[in-house]
Amino acid sequence: MHDVIIAGGGPTGTMLASELRLHDIDVLLLERDTEPMRMVRSLGLHMRSIEIMAMRGLLDRFLEHGQTYPLGGTFAGISKPLPQPLESRHAHILGIPQPTTDRLLAERAVELGAELRRGAEVVALNQDDDGVTVELADGRCERAAYVVGCDGGRSTVRRLLGIDFTGDPPRQEWLLVEAELEATEEDIADAMAAGRPLGLMFGPSPHEAGVHRFVMTTDAPVEDRSVAPTFEEFVARLRATVGGDLGVHSPRSVSRFGDGTRLAERYRDGRVLLAGDAAHVHAPIGGQGLNLGIADAVNLGWKLAATLHGSAPAGLLDTYEAERRPAADDVLAATRAQSELVWPNGDVLAVRRLLADLMDIDEVNLRLTEMTTGTGVRYDCGDGHALLGKRMPDLELEDGWLYDRMHRGRGLLVDPVGLGVGAWAARVEVVPVSTSSTNGGVGQVVSTGSTNGVSILVRPDGHVAWVGDDRAGLEASLECWFGPA
Repeated sequence: MHDVIIAGGGPTGTMLASELRLHDIDVLLLERDTEPMRMVRSLGLHMRSIEIMAMRGLLDRFLEHGQTYPLGGTFAGISKPLPQPLESRHAHILGIPQPTTDRLLAERAVELGAELRRGAEVVALNQDDDGVTVELADGRCERAAYVVGCDGGRSTVRRLLGIDFTGDPPRQEWLLVEAELEATEEDIADAMAAGRPLGLMFGPSPHEAGVHRFVMTTDAPVEDRSVAPTFEEFVARLRATVGGDLGVHSPRSVSRFGDGTRLAERYRDGRVLLAGDAAHVHAPIGGQGLNLGIADAVNLGWKLAATLHGSAPAGLLDTYEAERRPAADDVLAATRAQSELVWPNGDVLAVRRLLADLMDIDEVNLRLTEMTTGTGVRYDCGDGHALLGKRMPDLELEDGWLYDRMHRGRGLLVDPVGLGVGAWAARVEVVPVSTSSTNGGVGQVVSTGSTNGVSILVRPDGHVAWVGDDRAGLEASLECWFGPA
């Protein structure tokens, strides 16, 4: 019997597997597809995901295969200069194709000891008081204490649980195709000029030489989204759009996606939980889908591990849904708004003009940028200091950076006061910094208020659980998040 079975070997599932393995949880990853996905759905990582990779010691691996680009304020395609202050060492976008992200995260999960089994499709679930039995398409069964569905927008796990996936159906649909071309550079330039006003974007694939990536709007969303599009359907659409087929051939992948917005009614049913696209889908504008799933995994991993180890305080696992479902709801609302703002009509243009003016105000630009980059998420960790519930910036210490101390997935006490953690030392590491360290140390966190003379308790997911200078307050927070001493 396994501790956790994860259905779905995409970035959410593999990130969650790694988080659990940091706490010695036995993990079985079941992936329906026999081979890794080759299609480039996501083109990069936002700032919060880059910070998470730094927190887990993975950033150098990603930087080796990606390209950093300057980050600016952007919302619904309205670009503005980078807002200040945007407390982060990693205020940029990392351009990296999703197959590379998938590979790096899968390699990390296996490296840490997770078992990844491909060609394993979940078809049935049966849970009882002691665990969950998973039936696979080949007739085999596996059993675990908990199961997490990370199996995408058409999640089998969610369907088997009978969890409603409510929201708005797609109004627009795109074909996403990767294929080779025989066209000349002149033909390509003409096609780009003709196709842009009609909803065609294409260019060289970011991960395979000689291959082009096409994104093309269709006339209307299909009624049955489970039916895959064909290459012939794409070629016919391409001819109707630009007057020719550009000699397109040898397709690598053909799929469709839409701007539908849906959110799972709940994230948990007994011993089964949902994460990533299995819990939420939205329009691709802003590129937040993969990043939202990674944040789900980092929030859930340490809580589920503590529950399995028996050290979790009462209700800790329930805070996963309490924190991540509202965060997803905010992203869904933001992408809905952006989708409305890109429809070309007079009313929308008037609103875009007004919003563009408002984004010249630093506070507005900062708020919208934090929405898109995932850095504005704040959890309910009580009242008091402005930093509570927010993610902790990566501060420069006398001997390195704060995120370097988070590779093991444990809590941190940033402790210039000298409080210590006592009996919680096995779960929380102490970082005895001084307020005079470089980058302002703990003495200067620009947009969140002064932290002089206080210690900061940071959860394993990088969010601040407590700020203060009294032993009683610290111990109460340690027990709240990390269990009894």
